[in-house]
Amino acid sequence: MERAKVTSAEVAALAGVSQSAVSRVFTPGASASARTVEKVRKAADKLGYRPNVLARAMVSGRSRIIGLVVAYLDNQFYPVALERLSNALQAEGYHILIFTAPNSTDGVGKVMQDLMAYQVDGIILASVSISSDLTARAKAAGIPVVLFNRGQDDRRLSAVTSANRQGGRLAAEFLLAGGHERIAHIAGWQGASTGRDRQSGFLEGLAAAGRAPMAVIDGMYNRDIASACTQKLLAGGQPPDAIFVGNDHMAFAVLDRLRAEGLIPGQDVSVVGYDDVPLAAWGAYDLTTIRQPVNRMVDTAVSTMLAQIEAPETPPRQIEIAGQLIVRNSARIPQGWTP
Repeated sequence: MERAKVTSAEVAALAGVSQSAVSRVFTPGASASARTVEKVRKAADKLGYRPNVLARAMVSGRSRIIGLVVAYLDNQFYPVALERLSNALQAEGYHILIFTAPNSTDGVGKVMQDLMAYQVDGIILASVSISSDLTARAKAAGIPVVLFNRGQDDRRLSAVTSANRQGGRLAAEFLLAGGHERIAHIAGWQGASTGRDRQSGFLEGLAAAGRAPMAVIDGMYNRDIASACTQKLLAGGQPPDAIFVGNDHMAFAVLDRLRAEGLIPGQDVSVVGYDDVPLAAWGAYDLTTIRQPVNRMVDTAVSTMLAQIEAPETPPRQIEIAGQLIVRNSARIPQGWTP
């Protein structure tokens, strides 16, 4: 026969403290003396007590849970970002629920319903869009939503991104300074603000020098599609001598395809990516790329979320944080180049 769950009253009786003292010990941020904490935790360990987070949420109105939602994890940027978001939130005493959701209204809607059922205190959407209806429902429920690495034309939502347009422009300036004549762009998915803004900045950078791209193709943030785009570019009468790729995830496929065709990145064709994921620094790729300032983005997203939890009247913020060009050997380095 299964034993009934141990209650906080039983822990209090064994520890010789009040039930409210037990509650304080297991409530992040609550005050309890070191002696009380020691007695309560010793009693809890002996009895096998586990605090009921959801029950406490019903009493306090706070679950201390943040929902993190991401569209996909095969791009290295997202495991890194989610790990850092999780660590930062846990350091503030919050528990984390991580969901994946297809970037569709139905998929995100189902996840949002699940998160609301868990009575989360806030939701961070990493490269996932949210409909106006879901935004209104979250607002009505008093659940702040912060977009991470994705902007959206809805001023009710806070958003934290890198300065994508500026990054695209920096990539253009770098390739132009390297003397490239046939510059192509394999863009990120144009349904996402990141893909659109990086492409816009890149085209603006070329236009400022009186130049136009040799070709612009939507790589859909997909490795296989990016590889096929590269093959298509190389099959033309005059292949590109430089390619700006909308993120590192696709850029690795571009580099692999170039090598498969007998070309040397950085000599025959320069390649610049965007993100600076850990793999970019590996010798096998040595990718020149625009670094997303992920630590500052995480800190800003967390502080924005906590501010809106503590003070619901805090207005939403749309924040862009500038990154930097990381020069490696996948692209020709202009003589005397300084970013």
